[in-house]
Amino acid sequence: MRLRVWLWIAALFASFCLAGPSAAASRIKDIVQFEGVRGNKLIGYGLVVGLNGTGDSLLNAPMTLQSLESMLERLGINTRAAAAASQFNTKNVAAVMVTADLPAFSATGSQIDVTVSAMGDAKSLQGGTLLVTPLLGADGEAYAVAQGKIETGSVSASGASGSSITRGVPTSGRIAAGASVEREVGFQLDSMQTLRLSLRNPDFTTAQRIADVVNAQYPNTASAENPTIVAVHAPAGESMMTFITQIEDMEVEPEAPAKVVIDEDAGVIVMGEDVRVSTVAIAQGNLTISVQETPSASQPLPFSQGTTTVVPKSDLKVDEDKGKKLLVIKEGASLSSLVAGLNALGVTPRDMISILQAIKTAGALQADIEVM
Repeated sequence: MRLRVWLWIAALFASFCLAGPSAAASRIKDIVQFEGVRGNKLIGYGLVVGLNGTGDSLLNAPMTLQSLESMLERLGINTRAAAAASQFNTKNVAAVMVTADLPAFSATGSQIDVTVSAMGDAKSLQGGTLLVTPLLGADGEAYAVAQGKIETGSVSASGASGSSITRGVPTSGRIAAGASVEREVGFQLDSMQTLRLSLRNPDFTTAQRIADVVNAQYPNTASAENPTIVAVHAPAGESMMTFITQIEDMEVEPEAPAKVVIDEDAGVIVMGEDVRVSTVAIAQGNLTISVQETPSASQPLPFSQGTTTVVPKSDLKVDEDKGKKLLVIKEGASLSSLVAGLNALGVTPRDMISILQAIKTAGALQADIEVM
């Protein structure tokens, strides 16, 4: 019995030693977008009322005055003949633009969030109420109606002397669940025979791997049309909705191109796993020259009728980094070897950016460099 236990432990240990590192696989739903399954942008123009003297000045914002007069006329109140524009100068109203994202497959009556932004010279929308505002799509049709209390999440205060302090943006706010969907977007997924999957990061190998994984379980249902598009066809007797739910959790190992991304402003460098370097020698050093002026006064001898003059004195100093040797990177060096070699030189991130660009210029960096 003891011998069997030891043999079982030895076999288990051998299996761990022989097993290679697991591939970094991703679900299909995480690396593609389904054609037609997307949100839609909505926009509308409206009025915000109830502001505490922080709204538009009607003399400087004619669109606010015209909108306010038109709204009151629809409610049966005539303000055009009762008072001139110069006398009607409330600051409790502001003209705003209202934007929202209509999610895919939103049903009539569902609630969505909206963003409200001031158009005129309003100082703050805090505490205001958005009046009924239709939200239009790109086709000019109204898909939702927004109304509600605005929350800006900002804080502002001012003193009698004119000093003020503001945290956040008081002229822009949100209304949680502030719009009601009134029209659905016509997209019949269940009746579709073919659906195209769009890769977020186009790649020939990744597209073909997606098609192979789907065909392995559902033969002849997927084909890679190009590095971006993989077309899938639902099997006979199965709806597209059911088919998508079955393939979106399949795992695929995505292929990424060798790329180095550089953000020079922040001094950030991101290098992909497949970055390779040909044989190259690297040396890095800094030369600093400092000049310090120390003027001194020259006093004349007594009774010499001379004048005191200022004599310039310059101290020149040259500093050069020592101990940084020439580093040789061998053919086919990996990312870890490159990083270890550059760290051995003691370079800073900004110096590393210059070194990587110089290696690319020399033709020894087998990757694309993208500067942000």
